[in-house]
Parts: sequence; structure tokens; C-alpha cells
Amino acid sequence: MAKVLIATEKPFAPVAVAQISEILEANGFEVVKLEKYTEKSQLLEAVKDVEGIIVRSDIIDAEVIEAAKNLKIVVRAGAGYDNVDCEAATKHNVCVMNTPGQNSNAVAELVFAMLLFHVRTGFNGKTGSELMGKKLGVMSYGNIGQNVARIGQGFGMEVYGFQRLTPANYFVKDGFKFFNDRELMFGLCDVMVLAMPAAANTKKMIDYNLLSRMPKGAILVNIARKDLINEADLLRVLGERSDLTYLTDVKPDCEAELVEKFPNQYFATAKKMGAQTAEANTNAGMAAAKQIAAFIQTGEAKFKVNK
Repeated sequence: MAKVLIATEKPFAPVAVAQISEILEANGFEVVKLEKYTEKSQLLEAVKDVEGIIVRSDIIDAEVIEAAKNLKIVVRAGAGYDNVDCEAATKHNVCVMNTPGQNSNAVAELVFAMLLFHVRTGFNGKTGSELMGKKLGVMSYGNIGQNVARIGQGFGMEVYGFQRLTPANYFVKDGFKFFNDRELMFGLCDVMVLAMPAAANTKKMIDYNLLSRMPKGAILVNIARKDLINEADLLRVLGERSDLTYLTDVKPDCEAELVEKFPNQYFATAKKMGAQTAEANTNAGMAAAKQIAAFIQTGEAKFKVNK
């Protein structure tokens, strides 16, 4: 019987694990679980005889892939997959997939949880401000971005979308405005939400040029990847402009300096919380299980992300 490993240093919710296991077992797979592990050696031992692996933010690098001699597929339960070494996977004929869209609403709701906490001054009794009427920029307009735009529209915000090489009518159909120039967008929007994946062309994309263009009192929200931000430029701009705020679900490397110098302009979740809901756990985990079963049994690779 083929084995599928659920390897989660940060485990799925119990209900999600139960449903993932049910799907896999119904398709004839043996389910192996490695939860809350603390050493890479534990992961290396667990992967030795499995054909499939389901992970969350766990690192599946070349060493792990080489240790898994029977491995056919790795599925990242979520949209981003930069925690999996796709090049090494391709070299060993291992399919890598993600589960796009399954966590999108949960991540989008977190954006507004952080925004409301900030604009209402942490609910400390002082006068805050409202989101209605503010200009909201969403970059880019994928599954998460579309949910952010939808919720923002519900708050009465003026929504703008950006995605490189995407036709303007793609946004217009949803009732939003379109930008193909990120400099103009950063110069206009009161709130900018970063929801794009990590890639070579997005690393440190958010730099001094873009940050310094933001309107008075603007807020930058990052629910994507820390590598999108040029941290030296972020520190410089926050130092020059006490009206700007950075809210993030991914702690930057310069976290300690931000907390020390800009406690009123910076907020980060205790750990990455975007997909930390029971619903998102279940949706992404079940999708991963179904994709593994379909790939091993029929070769279906709809959400394959490596070559």
C-alpha cells in the first residue's frame, strides 16, 4: 500500500487531518503523520518510503527530496510554494503542486482584521478612522487579491487592481479600476495590499521609490512574502515619514529594529496567520489529498507548478 505523509511542523486543525486521512484512505493510501517536529532529521526519516507528501510551510529541499526514494508528488496546501525546491523535484521526476484559492478568503479577511485594528487605534479608547471612502490598491489580482477587492468594496472603499500583463477589462468586469503602472498606484492609494507570490522579479520590488510615493497617512499591508520588501528602504521611509504604517503577516528580518524605532508604525502577527482558520485548513488539506490521489492514480496534474 502506497504511503502519503502529512508533514506539518505547524499542524492542520484536527478536523482537517481527519478529512485528509479519510480521502486518502478511501483511495487506498496509508496515511503517515509527522506533526510538530523539531528537527530536520525527523522529516528525513519520515520521507524515506512515501510516494506523496502534503506540507504547509515546511521546507522540502533537495536533501529531503533525495531522501525520499519513492517520492512521486509533493503538494503544498496553500498558494505559495517557495518552500519546495522545484528544481530538485524536477531533477528527481517529482511533481510539485499547490492548492490555489483554498486559503484565499481566510488571508483576505486577515487583511481587514489588521486594518481595522490599526485604524481604530488598537481599540484603546482613542478616536480612530474609517475605511469607507479610502482608496485600496491590490497587487496582484489573483485569488487572494480578488477576495481583498471584494471585501474592500463591501467596506465602501474605492478599489484598484494591478497585475502585470493582465488586460484592463479583467478588473473592470468586477467593478474595479485598473492600473498597469505601480508607481501611479502607490502614489494614489491610501492602502496598498501586497498579495503576489515570491519570484525572481518580485524580490525587493517594494523599494524607496514606491514607498516614498505613498499618500499622507498611507498603510502598506503585506500578506505575501517578506522578500517583496526592500527592508533597508522600508526603515528609511518610516524614519522620514511618521505618517506611514507597515502591517504584515510575515515578519521581516529587521523586526527588532522596527519594533524599537517605529512601534506606532509597525505591526506583525505573532506568526504567519493568513491561512490559520479551521475552514482554510480543511479546504487546502482536502484539496491536497484529492490532488495526490488523482495524480498517483491517473496522472492528473492540473496544479503542477514545476517543469
